[in-house]
Amino acid sequence: MIVGELGVSEAAERDRERSGRPARSVVVIPTYNERQNLERLVSRILISRPDLDVLIVDDNSPDGTGEIADGLARGEPRVSVIHRERKGGLATAYLAGFRYALARQYEYIVQMDADFSHRVEDLGSLIAAAEAADVVIGSRSVEGGQAVARSPLRRLVSRLGSLYARALLGIPVWDCTGGFKCFSRRALLRVDLGAVRSRGYAFQVEVNHMCHRAGLRLVEVPIVFPNRAAGRSKMTWRIFLEAWAMVLRLRLETFART
Repeated sequence: MIVGELGVSEAAERDRERSGRPARSVVVIPTYNERQNLERLVSRILISRPDLDVLIVDDNSPDGTGEIADGLARGEPRVSVIHRERKGGLATAYLAGFRYALARQYEYIVQMDADFSHRVEDLGSLIAAAEAADVVIGSRSVEGGQAVARSPLRRLVSRLGSLYARALLGIPVWDCTGGFKCFSRRALLRVDLGAVRSRGYAFQVEVNHMCHRAGLRLVEVPIVFPNRAAGRSKMTWRIFLEAWAMVLRLRLETFART
């Protein structure tokens, strides 16, 4: 069975597993104007785990983030960079990173923001949980998880968004909009990445929905979610409304298929 555009077969996957090669992991970090954060974040990731690589997907940041990424890659073989010509949206950046990771035989693929709202110290628990699950979500909404220094409005929007997605789509996850995740290789090979239609933060819910419908096991591990360290949030009301519309669209499509 050939999966998507990667040309990866089940036989090839079995051969890789029988070879006994150690599991490799990569953190995919989309960037747009993150020069204040990137070097420090990558350094902390590399120090945290010697078996962990970093892939930066930069959308031609006008502040020079791409040049900083190139400098990091020149000095460290565990760092790679994908340069995109323009700002194409969070979803397409992650999809580019996922395809890169699958083509290079990574076993665990982590998606992580560049602004320190996702803590490096939580990487280990996400990757460890992925050894027994297909998709691991760093959750603010399970026991032990929390969001720090968030306004009441942001907390309400996040909570209502997750409840809305959970109610309409039946996703067995409390933090449906969370963006700190670890996918096993087998999980990303089971879903059709080419079918993703979201461009912004709706991507988080859409991929959860696709994984759930594919029969994959989604689990949540608690994380602390601090406010961003520097720079400006990319969240806008337009992105928020796109996410709500996408959930409704997915529900109607699911209803039509049943």
